[in-house]
Amino acid sequence: MSDYRRARVSGATYFFTVNLRDRHSGLLVREVELLRATVRATKARHPFHIDAWVVLPDHLHCLWTLPEGDADFALRWKVIKFAFAKRLPPTEARPATLLARGERGIWQRRYWEHLIRDERDYANHMDYIHFNPVKHAYVDRVADWPYSSFHRAVRQGLYPKDWGADYRDDGESYGEA
Repeated sequence: MSDYRRARVSGATYFFTVNLRDRHSGLLVREVELLRATVRATKARHPFHIDAWVVLPDHLHCLWTLPEGDADFALRWKVIKFAFAKRLPPTEARPATLLARGERGIWQRRYWEHLIRDERDYANHMDYIHFNPVKHAYVDRVADWPYSSFHRAVRQGLYPKDWGADYRDDGESYGEA
């Protein structure tokens, strides 16, 4: 993994997928208010714009735009992951290796990041984020998932409230934005 390079472009927009270590956990939706508070506190110290976000029980997806002259999304994720884990009650059993390093072991160590290339790429990732609860069969309609920026996007006129209803089983369409 030492040859892995992350794209770091200041002021750019990035898509992220961040997973819990326990992929069968419901922790993120159970503690969604703590996650929101942690993100707000991180944004106050290290600004970024949330273009889109969805929180699922065991992972999340989001689009962020960083300020001009700033490409340090890694710092923001480090702060969010650490602060969220630190504020949780110590209920999870942790392997001895994690305890020895002082880690809570809640998050997977790495995350997926993708530099958004153009408007089409941006739109595709917005759609992917908002449709994800339907994809994972948590709800039948995009509008029924409460932990999503979809509701804000509807208020802003970016999506109709029934967006995604015309999804076909072959995966060809999430709906028209």
